[in-house]
Amino acid sequence: MPENQAASSTPAELVITRTVKAPRELVFKLWTEEEHLKRWWGPKGFSLEVAQFDLRPGGIFHFSMKSADGQEMWAKFVYREIAAPEKLVYVNSFSDPEGKTVRAPFSDAWPLEVLNTATFAEQDGATVITLRGGPINATAEEQRMFQSMFESMQQGFAGTFDQLDEYLASL
Repeated sequence: MPENQAASSTPAELVITRTVKAPRELVFKLWTEEEHLKRWWGPKGFSLEVAQFDLRPGGIFHFSMKSADGQEMWAKFVYREIAAPEKLVYVNSFSDPEGKTVRAPFSDAWPLEVLNTATFAEQDGATVITLRGGPINATAEEQRMFQSMFESMQQGFAGTFDQLDEYLASL
């Protein structure tokens, strides 16, 4: 993976790669259908409730995540591009229950919006998922905060992808 992205739209980009043992068409389906997403997306130990799911450019995936102790966070994706089965592009943000973009519950310095591109590549019957994300319209402070959280985000996404593996095994 090149360290310097020539046409990067963000100064700092988190890149996470994970290989799952399933065909690309199935993995893409699990990322793009509400009944599947709610079974694996989000932090480990949280349940996901879907308020709105509209998979199209400009459409919204609006959801809440609840921990076992009742902590609740709202978030949303606004889809920009859907190229089945190879790519999804969406802007992710925290939200309120009505879907309005709000600051992260853990820091006012967290970027309001993060642009994510998920690509899905078939390789020997498995799928290599590459998730690239970076803040958009962010201040220097928000960009620094995003970069400072790379390790934490990598751990969080590892848990989410573990849940994807477990869900795939249950199908």
